[in-house]
Amino acid sequence: MLFNTAKLMSKGQITLPIDIRQKLKLQTGDRVALIYENDRVIMMNPAIYAMENFTQAMEGEWGKVGIKSEDDILELCREVREEIEGR
Repeated sequence: MLFNTAKLMSKGQITLPIDIRQKLKLQTGDRVALIYENDRVIMMNPAIYAMENFTQAMEGEWGKVGIKSEDDILELCREVREEIEGR
């Protein structure tokens, strides 16, 4: 675990300490997601946050349409390709 502090400036801006930026592989212009939860702020990659939300929302949905394995997914992909290609 890393611990560091940042000073809040008059416009609400902070500078992330370099060790945090390096661990998160952040570069100038990158965006971050800030999530407030239980009196804490969690900062993370927005794409990862979106995928976690999507995964949580889709939990159990595959079973409802009969997909139970990776082979079922591959078969569905094959069927969709054939339909698109007009076979």
